[in-house]
Amino acid sequence: MTLAVSAAVLLAALLHASWNAMIKGGGDVLHDTAGIVVGAMLITAPFLLVVPFPVAAAWPFIAASVTVHLAYYWLMISAYKAGELSLVYPLMRGVAPLITAVAGVAALGEMPAPVAWFGMLLISAGVFTLSYRALGHAPSRVAIGFALANAAVIALYTLLDGKGARVSGNAWSYIVWLFVLDGIPFSLWMLATRRATFIANLRSRGRRALVGGGLSAGAYAISVWAMTKAPVALVASLRETSVLFATVIGARLLHERLSLRRWGGVVAVVIGVVALKAA
Repeated sequence: MTLAVSAAVLLAALLHASWNAMIKGGGDVLHDTAGIVVGAMLITAPFLLVVPFPVAAAWPFIAASVTVHLAYYWLMISAYKAGELSLVYPLMRGVAPLITAVAGVAALGEMPAPVAWFGMLLISAGVFTLSYRALGHAPSRVAIGFALANAAVIALYTLLDGKGARVSGNAWSYIVWLFVLDGIPFSLWMLATRRATFIANLRSRGRRALVGGGLSAGAYAISVWAMTKAPVALVASLRETSVLFATVIGARLLHERLSLRRWGGVVAVVIGVVALKAA
């Protein structure tokens, strides 16, 4: 992975941490997620006029990715409703890159070097350490089930989009069409089930939705582009440094305390990033 690609993925991680912080501070996971999905669709739609139409080989991947993303949204919302963020988030974000790496060996024929495996394991361990909060009660098995299922779904759409962007011949065309089409079924579902509150939320928080949508689209667009330049598993792991950026944001802006355990997570993620760069 070149320095330029690594820097781009780290930027994507920062953008990802930023829009996740918006959801965390919003108080309504479902409507905040819906707003960001709609915002991303609106932000990317004008680019349909300047990117080429996707080639035929790309459409099965776009269709599959849109379908899988619907499962992702449903599982994410269900997981957050069933369990605490401190339990669900690290399971989803820490396990997904490892599933991607293992599945990528079979699906893409990409076998990471030993030092890359070391880096991915360190980043996943660091994600757990940075995100986990000790729970004062037994964790919900339902929440764990939703989170682990979503980790598999995240790995699946990562592999689909990595391969789809490659066969498309134009990563930006693939990305723009994916974001526009991704927003349509979710928006229709919200209109069918929560029309009044969905529209009211967009009217009252439209600017927030556009900002969050822009951050979300930018973060994933860079990641998909990077997967055309570097092994998918390495990009998937490196982008999870978003948790590290979220920790820094929390410490600097929200005055959250960095415990010794969380400093250990920071060190693990940083060493993991260095290992991936050396791979």
